[in-house]
Amino acid sequence: MNKREGEGWSRRNAEAAQERDVHANSASPVIAAFKVFQQELDTRHDKHERLVKISRDVTIESKRAIFLLHRVTSVPDAERPPILNEAEGKLEGVRQKIGQIAEELRGEDIFQFHRAFTAGIQEYVEAVSFLHYIRHRGLISLEEINAKLVFMKAESADPKGSAEAAPLGAHVLTFQVTPADYLLGVADLTGELMRLCIGSVGNGDIDTPFQLSQFLRQIHDGFSYIGNTGPYEVSKKLHTLRQSLGKVEDACYALRVRGSEIPKHMLADVFCSRTAHLDTEEGVV
Repeated sequence: MNKREGEGWSRRNAEAAQERDVHANSASPVIAAFKVFQQELDTRHDKHERLVKISRDVTIESKRAIFLLHRVTSVPDAERPPILNEAEGKLEGVRQKIGQIAEELRGEDIFQFHRAFTAGIQEYVEAVSFLHYIRHRGLISLEEINAKLVFMKAESADPKGSAEAAPLGAHVLTFQVTPADYLLGVADLTGELMRLCIGSVGNGDIDTPFQLSQFLRQIHDGFSYIGNTGPYEVSKKLHTLRQSLGKVEDACYALRVRGSEIPKHMLADVFCSRTAHLDTEEGVV
């Protein structure tokens, strides 16, 4: 027997031995346990991907509501209610998406999948708090946000969900926004309030910047109490919060000192140029 035939013989023996091991271990409790683990991991991965997709939809619709709310600075007061009602309708659609997240998390540990949907929840908090500020000139609480995230899910006897199926009953699903997501959403809100300030000045509204400045100072003071004891992301966004507050205070300073010298239709251009100058000095691209 030459060398090549010997290698072929050993390879065939190895394959035959491997095949015998597979058939011999098919009924092994260890193999059966790992198959169960595989199914659990596949199920969890599929759930994670579904949550990521729903969170992406929540983020997109929340951004659209925010863009819509910025239109209130360019319309008269009499035309604002339709815009606010339209934004409320968009946020109601977002809440239905969050209801899908609650359905996926039923019976699960929320913190195992938290990273999959936290970005969308933060964007929703930013949008709903922005709408609340425009209406009430205040900050919405975490309890008020969670109070609207209660969903009634009906169950039917037909597994295919046909229209003729008789309802078996309804169960209540709740989704609780975590304090960390609430804080991160409020931190993002400050950037939208800064844009609202500049837009208001451009339309001749001189009072709104001073109201926003006081409101942002209160938010900044609240975040300062947290310090380094809060989540890591909060300390990162505190720098952006300070930048937004600084820009609003700079606009208020210019209004108080030079407001009488600058025509109202030129105020927005002046503040935008000053904001760009501040960003260049701070190294913001």
